[in-house]
Amino acid sequence: MVKKTKNKTYDTETAIVVKKVTSGAYGDPAGYEMTMYQTAEGDYFLYTYGGESSPYAKETITAFAKAKAQEWLKNN
Repeated sequence: MVKKTKNKTYDTETAIVVKKVTSGAYGDPAGYEMTMYQTAEGDYFLYTYGGESSPYAKETITAFAKAKAQEWLKNN
């Protein structure tokens, strides 16, 4: 998935996976995955996606500041 802003491009194909968290089994309508990525430029973003009953029913990329990314990594 690719998300572009005015100044940055976040691409799950080219960024490095820092940590992946899954909940539920494949096909579980309440299951989801959260994956923290880091770009070559050092930017962090969180990719989320899940079943229709999960908190992440829509595929999304959210940019994270380094401090917020480190906090997420510590708590997940």
